Amino acid sequence: MKKIFSAGTGLHANRSAAGTAVVFLILLFTSLLMMMPFVYSIVQSLKPMEELFAFPPKFFVQNPTTENYQKLFQLTENLWVPFSRYVFNSVFVSVAGTALYILVASMAAYSLAFGDFPGAKLFNEIVVQALLFSSSVLAVSQYVILAKGRMLNTYWAVILPALSAPLGLFLMRQFMEQMIPKSMLEAAQIDGAGTFTTFWRVVMPVVKPAWLTLIIFTFQSLWSGAGNKYIYREDLKVLPTVLSQISAGGMARAGVAAAAAVVLMIPPILVFMAAQRNVLETMATSGIKE
Repeated sequence: MKKIFSAGTGLHANRSAAGTAVVFLILLFTSLLMMMPFVYSIVQSLKPMEELFAFPPKFFVQNPTTENYQKLFQLTENLWVPFSRYVFNSVFVSVAGTALYILVASMAAYSLAFGDFPGAKLFNEIVVQALLFSSSVLAVSQYVILAKGRMLNTYWAVILPALSAPLGLFLMRQFMEQMIPKSMLEAAQIDGAGTFTTFWRVVMPVVKPAWLTLIIFTFQSLWSGAGNKYIYREDLKVLPTVLSQISAGGMARAGVAAAAAVVLMIPPILVFMAAQRNVLETMATSGIKE
């Protein structure tokens, strides 16, 4: 009997180890597949001109060089607006826009999740329906609003359109409804906390995973300069627009374009790496359920 039991236990352990190995291999293959575009961008930026247009094309670089990066920075030195100005524009718009979006989306989500006012269900339905619309559909109406408000050629022309994105509001509302019981809010009110104090000191720490996730998406969106089509002044343009203009010089600047793409990928990746660790930690430790 003991032999049968030990044999069954060993068979179960072997199956469990085999299943773990299969899952590990699948995740490893998936992670390598997802890393391919990033690796390819780096490889392309290190290729000399003759390898960029070699046929048949080769994935890995044979004679790596930093000439493309040197040309990129040489071109930025010849701009009539200092390159540091473009960097400041991108950093300011991305950081300020992300902070404002997290605050606005969180406050609106708190009102829709726990507020008892006429039309709350209608507003929630409008938010859900707004997820179906592409941002390009709203381009004309956004331009008219910004023009009427005299906000063209200002930082608001980039920041304000980003604040109207419904995805953050929807995610924050869903997360608040799932993770925060009403008894927590009632306890805070009994202790004398007002509405804003309850929101800032009770709700926001609990929903930290949600707004950390929004930081990743919002920063990436603002850094890419999606709203820069409303800015025409050269000294207010963001870095992606300037680098795209520099690299748009035909086949002769193909390597410079690859180097610019790598440079633009670095800040969003750093933000993702910093926020991802906190997201995983807070997802495992925060939140109360009834």
